[in-house]
Amino acid sequence: MKNTRILHGNIIYSTSLTQLAAKEDAFLVMEDGLCAGVFDALPESFPKDKIEDYGEALIIPGLVDLHLHAPQFAYRGLGMDLDLIDWLNTVTFPEEAKYAHVAYAQKAYELFVDTLRSTATTRMAVFGTVHSEATVQLARLLSEAGFGAYVGKVNMDRNAPDSLREESAAASYRETLDYLQKLSTLKSLGKISDRVKPILTPRFVPSCTPQLMENLGELAGEQHLPVQSHLSESKREIAWVKELEPGFENYGAVYAAYGMMGNPHPSIMAHCIWSDEKEVEMMRRGGVYVAHCPQSNTNLASGIAPVRHYLETGLHVGLGTDVAGGYSHSVLRTMADAIQASKLYFRCVDESKKPLTLPEVFYLGTLGGGSFFGKVGTFEKGYEADAVILDDSAIKTGYEMTLSQRIERAVYLSEYCRVTAKYVAGQRVL
Repeated sequence: MKNTRILHGNIIYSTSLTQLAAKEDAFLVMEDGLCAGVFDALPESFPKDKIEDYGEALIIPGLVDLHLHAPQFAYRGLGMDLDLIDWLNTVTFPEEAKYAHVAYAQKAYELFVDTLRSTATTRMAVFGTVHSEATVQLARLLSEAGFGAYVGKVNMDRNAPDSLREESAAASYRETLDYLQKLSTLKSLGKISDRVKPILTPRFVPSCTPQLMENLGELAGEQHLPVQSHLSESKREIAWVKELEPGFENYGAVYAAYGMMGNPHPSIMAHCIWSDEKEVEMMRRGGVYVAHCPQSNTNLASGIAPVRHYLETGLHVGLGTDVAGGYSHSVLRTMADAIQASKLYFRCVDESKKPLTLPEVFYLGTLGGGSFFGKVGTFEKGYEADAVILDDSAIKTGYEMTLSQRIERAVYLSEYCRVTAKYVAGQRVL
């Protein structure tokens, strides 16, 4: 017998990059964790006693955060007057060093996960720290909360404080193997969900020696692991990479040399603000996912990513809050930020690149990033049933709204919206 849930309400989801399906008074049917369809009227073949009625609320796919740093959650909103490298050295690294103490990490990660429970986020790709035990605790807490997540133990064996820098490439590699083994053991004991998975996480090229990059690339191949990192976030960072690795024609070529720039291993590269055309083509060929983090890019004065160009080129693009470079953990807020950033790019950089639209950023925050996790991010038949119930009734107006207008307003006024229920792969987690 199939495990069936039926959600009734006002349903909105992406059917393509430019198209939203908006269905009033409709039914979303979930069977065995998958979407079985969206119906204007419930077919007789489905049991009516399985209906969960959400009235006038909006039912949207769970949102996907393709790039954030869990240990940075505690100090979001601090140091926002600094640029990237100075912010890392004065704010980020001193805090992340504290995660060597498992008790501190446990308390901090509990706060992080508890806060995200009440958001519209259901899937994420998240950075931990260099500490394997603390990162295992992060994965366990995310699993207990019902999230789908790729969780990475960070690698850093150069250009970091003594309190955070790993002893050597070999030591970093051993710590990574330890993390993978602990996660595997917990999975075999049923203590961590199959939806929470490891991802290799060299922080960025300046923090990883060539030997460490080689080790991680080989590990990705041996264990078929995905990779996440940062790429071409700021001009200062790019110049630093050129100084450290003068033999490569661009930043991305360093990752590519070690087998961490997409195919055959799925990769997420955050930011990609200043990628040249050779780097863009490298990402396109490798199927690399760009995690666009507009709020962080503004806060750290990194620049404006040419997202329209990336979409026209055929790159995979999703959205990232980049907590704590981004001070908001709301993917809805990130959608609004993405539109605003694209308008600045259009007006100040290249008027041939039209600003992003609401349907496009909604796609990026659902299906665009969700496809990294498989068939995730929409309510089309056969996709994993991630759904969020969004109550927007606190946004008062005498204006008669269409569903498309309501979701646009929820994006821009997300602080007035409340998530009243959340489902991941058909299971209610809130």
